[in-house]
Amino acid sequence: MLIKTIPTGQLETNCYVVTDENTLDCAVIDPGDESNAILDYLEDNRLHCRAIFLTHGHYDHVGAVEAVAEETGATVYMNRKDDAEVRGDLHFPFHLPENGEYYDDGDSVEIAGLRFEVLATPGHTPGGVTLRCGSALFTGDTLFRGSCGRTDLPGGDMDEELRSLKKLCLLPGDYEVYPGHMDPSSLARERMFNYYCRAAMNA
Repeated sequence: MLIKTIPTGQLETNCYVVTDENTLDCAVIDPGDESNAILDYLEDNRLHCRAIFLTHGHYDHVGAVEAVAEETGATVYMNRKDDAEVRGDLHFPFHLPENGEYYDDGDSVEIAGLRFEVLATPGHTPGGVTLRCGSALFTGDTLFRGSCGRTDLPGGDMDEELRSLKKLCLLPGDYEVYPGHMDPSSLARERMFNYYCRAAMNA
């Protein structure tokens, strides 16, 4: 499994391209902006985008979804609770296209040799999810290196956020953590040093 990070937009949202190196099939996670940069990477490496996964519905994570989906024909996946048609506010601008699919806690999506498991992790948004693939966790804005997602925007809930952090911290073993912004980390490191994770574990 090959993971490419492409920071996009003014907020430098991490878009991830996760590729099965045997088939060159891939998934794009949170294409937030700069569709040309994402599509150029796919074309330069002869990758076949089969799915677009959204960790949540904020504008900085969905800005390039339509362009990437139109160019690649990939299926778009998101949690229904962050769909613009359900939320009805400007912080959630994206509505799932007709050929898209909703996913929720416990669902999984397989792409060639890659299996993505969906963990519902609300708090930053009602429909926030973490995607687990092999030894990697794509946490969106739920868990950052040394921090966590803000909960003061519409739909945010700090109690839910702490429950989601505890859910992640209780996963057995260690994982590489790929957040929606800033640098990657490991779950072991966050359990030990992240104030919010420690508070969640002790709640």
